[in-house]
Amino acid sequence: MTSDQSSENKSAGQPAVSDSAAQNSASPSHAESAASTSAHKPVTSDEKGIVAPVSPEIAAAPAAPEPAAPVQAPAPVTQPEASAAPVQNTPEAATGPIVLKSASEALRPEPGTPPPAPKKRKRSRHARSQIVVFANFMLSLLVFLVIGMGALFYFGKVQFTSEGPLAQDSTFFVKRGSGIVEISDQLERADLITDARIFRYGARAYGMEKSMKAGEYAIPAYASMRDIMNIFAEGKSLMHSVTIPEGLTVQQIFDRVANSELLTGDLPKTQPAEGSLVADTLSFTRGTTREEVVNRLKTAQSKLVDEVWAKRREGLPVKDKNEFVTLASIVEKETGVASERPHVASVFVNRLNQGMRLQSDPTIIYGIFGGRGKPADRPIYKSDIEKDTAYNTYIIKGLPPTPIANPGRDALEAVANPLDTKDLYFVADGTGGHVFAATLKDHNENVRKWREVERQRKENPSTGGNGAAPVTPPSP
Repeated sequence: MTSDQSSENKSAGQPAVSDSAAQNSASPSHAESAASTSAHKPVTSDEKGIVAPVSPEIAAAPAAPEPAAPVQAPAPVTQPEASAAPVQNTPEAATGPIVLKSASEALRPEPGTPPPAPKKRKRSRHARSQIVVFANFMLSLLVFLVIGMGALFYFGKVQFTSEGPLAQDSTFFVKRGSGIVEISDQLERADLITDARIFRYGARAYGMEKSMKAGEYAIPAYASMRDIMNIFAEGKSLMHSVTIPEGLTVQQIFDRVANSELLTGDLPKTQPAEGSLVADTLSFTRGTTREEVVNRLKTAQSKLVDEVWAKRREGLPVKDKNEFVTLASIVEKETGVASERPHVASVFVNRLNQGMRLQSDPTIIYGIFGGRGKPADRPIYKSDIEKDTAYNTYIIKGLPPTPIANPGRDALEAVANPLDTKDLYFVADGTGGHVFAATLKDHNENVRKWREVERQRKENPSTGGNGAAPVTPPSP
């Protein structure tokens, strides 16, 4: 091809090729071979470095006409460069221009392309085992149970140690033989706690279920369940007392014990011997049985008598403990002034030593009325003095067969160690005490004075007095 033809081809928009290239294009076999080679050979872009495969059809297709450009001298093109013409392997490339893309654009997915579906993991044969499924279920259930029990334990502990509903101090009585269930239910009914079950479980958790002692307890305001449990376990219950005055008979003591609302149960069916119960103040807890109180009084009196008897003075006109207590009971009934009991005891000891009758008014009363005692509004008549009973010391010699009351410690010690006197008589002085005399003459004078006091008291009742005096012992 001449240079003029080359220029015409350039002006016509055809690419300029060398003679050899044109020759190769004119040869079909050579073109097919070149197209086949180009289809398997990457085309390189000098500007972007994009590598794209070119099919034989695209390589054999005529290039699209390009807009006119200034004519430049064609550069020699070798066969490899011709085969590296940029081509897109798309349907649009066969009919349109080839669009070059950068590496990032080529790797970016086309718009609207759905994401790849996740691969389904195949469960292993071991995972599909029924034993494994059941084991997983049981493990999960165990975890939930542990969490639930932990929450329940925490809630119960908070309730057990929190302030209680009691707004003011109160008392609570735990009966003997009561179990934790009965105690907790009673506490809830009394509004001392909010939940009996929490109290039971808390006591069991602390190991105090069987450590709670019977008794009456002071419960402070707003005491928690734990505080109440500790109070019961310590056993510091409220103490009550019953006072047995000196000189009461066994029957009178029984009446006092029976009337106490703080005690429970029945009295012993058989009364103990007269003089065998102590005259003292006895402490006890609410709910103590009456029989237990009587037994404690009996035990205490026996111990007291043994103690005083062991310290008695030698030469007393008593043969045994029964006579010792009998004489002490007479001294007890003759005077209520503790300081003059040793003096009264010396009068009776002197009379016994001289073989004189005791001539004690309390013995007459006991012989007539027994343990019930003389009614307060009944005087002693002269006929009573002459009534023949085993206890009438105006008639019998020596001591009566049994005590006539329960003497206290002062009367027992007074008989064990009486004053050393020669007195044989005594009479009331009108002030609650007595005056003593060694002779009948002095005694009669004392009696005269006492009767004058009695006459004035009757004429002027506002002066008061201690009541009737014992009958004056006659001369031996």
